[in-house]
This record gives sequence, C-alpha cells and structure tokens, in this order.
Amino acid sequence: MKWLKSLLIAGLLQVAAVSAAHAQADLDRIKADGVLKIGTEGTYAPFTYHDASGALVGFDVEIGREIAKRIGVKAEFLEGKWDGLIAGLDARRYDAVINQVGITEARKAKYDFSDPYITSRAVLIVKGDNSAIKSFADLKGKKSAQSLTSNFGKLAEASGAQLVGTDGFDQSIQLVLNGRADATVNDSLSFLDFKKHKPDANVKIAATQDNADQSGIIVRKGEAKLVAAINEALTAMKADGTYTAISQKYFGADVSK
Repeated sequence: MKWLKSLLIAGLLQVAAVSAAHAQADLDRIKADGVLKIGTEGTYAPFTYHDASGALVGFDVEIGREIAKRIGVKAEFLEGKWDGLIAGLDARRYDAVINQVGITEARKAKYDFSDPYITSRAVLIVKGDNSAIKSFADLKGKKSAQSLTSNFGKLAEASGAQLVGTDGFDQSIQLVLNGRADATVNDSLSFLDFKKHKPDANVKIAATQDNADQSGIIVRKGEAKLVAAINEALTAMKADGTYTAISQKYFGADVSK
C-alpha cells in the first residue's frame, strides 16, 4: 500500500506543479522569458504579410514589435491560417493574436481584448464591370469569397451569400477577378492598400457598411496584467506619435479613428 500512496502523492505534486505554472500570470512569464509570442496570419496585407525579400512586415507586425519593445521583451511571430489563429490562444501556442481581430461580444465572452486600435468598415467588392451587385442585399444567392469564420464572412452570409472559403484577402480578390466568386465582403483599408499597389485591377467597391468595426489585440481570458501592459504601450505610442507614423506609412491616415 505504501507504493500506491507514494504514486498518489507524486501524481498530486505533478498536478500542483502544472497548475502553478498555468496560474502564473502571462505577463510575468513573458517578462521572465523575454519574449512576447504573437499569432498572426502573414498573408493579410497591409496588416501582416511578407515583402519581396520574404520578411514578415505590415501594420500589425510593426504594432506588435513596438508593444513588445515597450513591455521590455522581443516579439516572436508565429504564423497560421486565420481560421485557427484564435484557437491557438487556447492551445497556449502564443500569448496574443495581432491580426485585425474584430471585437465582438461572442469573442469577449471567452477572451480579453486590448483597447481598440483599428477602426474600419466592411466594403462589398465586385469586378469593375459588375452592375448587378450594388448593395449588400444584392448578395442574396451570389457567391462571396470569404475567410469562413471572419466577421466579413458572417456579414456576407447574413446578406444571403453562398460562401466560398479562402485563406484571406488576396485569395478572395483573385476569386472575384477570375470569376469563381461574384464578390467579397472585406476590409476597406485592405482594399485601399490593394488598389494603391494595383491601380489597374478590375475591382471596385459596390457598397460600404455604415457602422464602423473596431479591432483589438486578443489574449486569453483573465490576463488583466497583460491587457493593462498592452494598453499602456498603445496609449504611449499614440501620445508620442509612433502610432500615427506607422498608420501613415501603411494607410496614409490614422486608422484608430
């Protein structure tokens, strides 16, 4: 019986050790490790993408690096497809997701968000010669190229569209251009960036959503110290002009408003 009791005690000690590790606040662990692990897509220009040299760049990437620097650690980016990004928080693959994640009540019930740092509007994008789709209501029965779990995908579906799954903005636009989809509901800022680089592309905005959406940096639930540190960094960046400089670089405007 002594051996059974010893095994039981050893098991309880192991569980206690794991529980203690999980109980440690993420911010304390991040500072101890010297690294803020950030989940991001890497395929979503101009927020997070790869330049001609293959380097990971973008608005969200620069925001993430600046936040990490102000916390006193280095940023480590871990890339993944949009549909699995937020689930990576549950798996503790990273500490935060910085990928223009829309702040919704459903997400807030399970995760914590920083203060909003991006304000954008959904736009309905079609081919330049498409005269049949002029409003979101016209999406009924049409094919819309979307990341299936994104807010834009939900809006397209709510408008009656048949969703065609994609990995992100670039693929969605290509499906519209080659006729495999009638439209895509996507981000106004991404569209403006796309047209800046490809002004002759045969796509246009058919309609714009009235209500603005706000995005935040998403972390695991209950990490108040980490959220406070991120918010403090964002506030300081806006106060000293760093945020404006990054925003102007990618959009030519302050996208927090």
